[in-house]
This record gives sequence, structure tokens and C-alpha cells, in this order.
Amino acid sequence: MDWYGIVKALHVISVISWMAGLLYLPRLFVYHASEPPGSATAETFKVMERRLYRAIMNPAMMATWVFGLAMLWMTPGWLEDGWMHAKLFLVLVLTATHHMMGRWRKAFAADENGNSTRFYRIANEIPTLLMVVVVFLVITKPF
Repeated sequence: MDWYGIVKALHVISVISWMAGLLYLPRLFVYHASEPPGSATAETFKVMERRLYRAIMNPAMMATWVFGLAMLWMTPGWLEDGWMHAKLFLVLVLTATHHMMGRWRKAFAADENGNSTRFYRIANEIPTLLMVVVVFLVITKPF
């Protein structure tokens, strides 16, 4: 049985799920920030944001890390490559971004959002840019 292939497939599935959340949650924040606190629409956004973050994003992030570290355990030579160091650093930045979005979600849940829709539109681009660089690093292994 090709255990490495299975772990790699599970890693890719986890990354896709995690990235979907990282790209969608700030878009929800854009719409939520334009609603008055306490409105029916704002309350609906709170439910959507909580479910996305807790039921999809958190498990997907944890699975991404577990399967990614399992692949590193199976191919320890990658730790000698510069591209892997860069990738791991960027995944740490993605993880920090994930947790930052969690803090923003909690602020919305408490009706204490202090950021504008423009702020969230810009924040929405961060995971995209990080993903593009990570994919190029993994595919091209430039250094």
C-alpha cells in the first residue's frame, strides 16, 4: 500500500478545505461589517462565521498540519531544502492569519468589530498571496 500517497492526498484535501475557509471567512466579514450590530442579517453572519471557523477551518488546519508533518517524517531529506524552510515559514504565517481571523470573528460575535469593509477586503488577499507563493515553492522547488 502506498502510505505516502494516501497521506499526501489527505494533506491536499485538508489544504483545499482550509484555504476555502481562509478565503471565504474574510469575505463574510466584508458583508458583516456593513450590517448594523444586532440586525437579523448580522446575527445570521455570526452563525455562518462561527460554523465555518469551528466546524471547517479549525479541523482542516489541524489536518493540514498533521498530514504535512507526517509527509516530512516520511521524507526527512526535505528538511535540508531551502524551499521547505520557506514553505514552513509561510504555513506558520497562514496559521497566524487563521488565528487572527478567529479574533476578528470573536469581535463580531461580541458586536465589537472596529474594522471597515475595506480592511477586510484587503485582509481577504493575504491568504491568496501566501497560497500562490506556497504552491510555486512546492511545485518548482527553486532552492
